[in-house]
Amino acid sequence: MQDLNDLSLFAQVVEHGSFSAASRATGVPKSRLSRRIAQLERDLGVQLLRRTTRQVRVTPLGESFYERCRAMLNEAQAAREVIEQAREQPGGTLRVSCPIAIAQILLAPAIGHFMRANPAVRIELETTNRRVDVIAEGFDLALRVREVMEDSSLAVRTFGESELMLVASPSLLDSIGRPRTPQALDGMPGMGQQPHDGKHVWTLRCKTGDSIQIAYDPRLVTDEFAVLREAAIAGVGVAMLPRMFCREALENGELELVLPQYDMPVGTLHAVFPSRKGVTPATRRFLDFLGEVLPECAHKVGMQQPRPPSMHRVV
Repeated sequence: MQDLNDLSLFAQVVEHGSFSAASRATGVPKSRLSRRIAQLERDLGVQLLRRTTRQVRVTPLGESFYERCRAMLNEAQAAREVIEQAREQPGGTLRVSCPIAIAQILLAPAIGHFMRANPAVRIELETTNRRVDVIAEGFDLALRVREVMEDSSLAVRTFGESELMLVASPSLLDSIGRPRTPQALDGMPGMGQQPHDGKHVWTLRCKTGDSIQIAYDPRLVTDEFAVLREAAIAGVGVAMLPRMFCREALENGELELVLPQYDMPVGTLHAVFPSRKGVTPATRRFLDFLGEVLPECAHKVGMQQPRPPSMHRVV
């Protein structure tokens, strides 16, 4: 069986693109790196790297070997982290950002259990609907319900998916008519959240997968879904709401689906946090806790299970 240290050194050379860069990153002398990789190739009886005076190229077989090496090294690191987590009692202050509705509906019923189980952890929970800058503002993690945004400095863990629904009160639709096409929404009274790009639009998807965007002039703009729901029930206008905020009102007839034959956007309930390297024990413990409680809580309020993978690095 190969020495994991040799596999690690080989992976470092591949990832850094040269023996010199790998030497600087690992602190292992370049000559020693070269000898170890050469011995690894002799042991395996294959060429993993093509060396020139200026650069190192990975052979096709070396690429396949590297992928397996990286997987093995990741598992070895994960195994070590299991032991380290067991040895370390999570403590310190955990700064968390969370949308107001998610804090009230999903986090509030469960967070006390976490704090009782981890008495050395202090939580500073900022409830806000704005999209915080996790790193610049010093948050350990932020919960979000929206499309997962790509950011190479953050890792992501997902817990559920929330379908949006276009709804209005039956009395409003009785008075202005029930639209049969997305274009019929044009001119209808609308309500919604404050958009990041300043454009108020409803996005609908056909069964073919094509998207249709209908611009509207909002009568009410707020990030509070509960306010939008009550205003919709009162007949103020059409609103696009998460299923968990309008399911009960739909069931009892206070609200009615608009254009139910079209699909609406799906928001992903997820946590973003600085990359897994260097994550504190308290953050990791809290993420594991969220992974245990949030999917079940989310399902109870009408969210769907997240599509795999449930954790990935945004690249």
